[in-house]
Amino acid sequence: MVKFTCRLVTFICIVSGISLSAQEKKQFPNVSAVLQNIVPNTKTDSWILVHKSYGKDNIVKQSTVKEYESQSSGFNIGIADEDAFYYIVDFSTGKPEYITGLTALRKFVGKVDNIYDAAVFAAAEGYIIDEEFRDLAANYYQDKSNYYLDLGKLTSTECPYQKKHFTLTIPKSGETILNTKDNGSYIELYNKKCTNNPRLLKLEKKEEPKDEPKKSKPTRRK
Repeated sequence: MVKFTCRLVTFICIVSGISLSAQEKKQFPNVSAVLQNIVPNTKTDSWILVHKSYGKDNIVKQSTVKEYESQSSGFNIGIADEDAFYYIVDFSTGKPEYITGLTALRKFVGKVDNIYDAAVFAAAEGYIIDEEFRDLAANYYQDKSNYYLDLGKLTSTECPYQKKHFTLTIPKSGETILNTKDNGSYIELYNKKCTNNPRLLKLEKKEEPKDEPKKSKPTRRK
């Protein structure tokens, strides 16, 4: 009986350890590595991933050597940079097809085959991998059924500039986001032009110095 109890306790500990290990948070690698590891829905290895920066094409992943035309626009699943973006050249139909938007990228992925595909699904809904704040907005964990992604989202470009972080639940081999949890803002920036800047409001409310009492003129004796 004692041996059975010990074995049962050991089994429970092992199962618990596996469960905890499965739910351990891991940080996303950089955006380039995420895009290199997506699994296309077309079951083809004939595609090229290009990172264009300051007008120059840099081939990040190339499974086929074919000619293609450089693109003037593209997508990003991280912090957007006006001078840099990614695009994909897909040769699955025999001729080059260019993927320059997040909606097209999601269609290229098709369904969620791994955590990197899940990140693409989230990006198509406006969420980002924020490499500057990995603990808050660039990590994930998983269980038997779902991926759980902690990602950021730009919620305001006006006053104040604001980013929030969310936890998204995306099913494995699924094609949708099951649940979204708002974890609050982690960046909130005001500039001098913001009329709702708390600092400016405090300065306006600050009491103005009171005028000193006027001194009475001395009376002259006649």
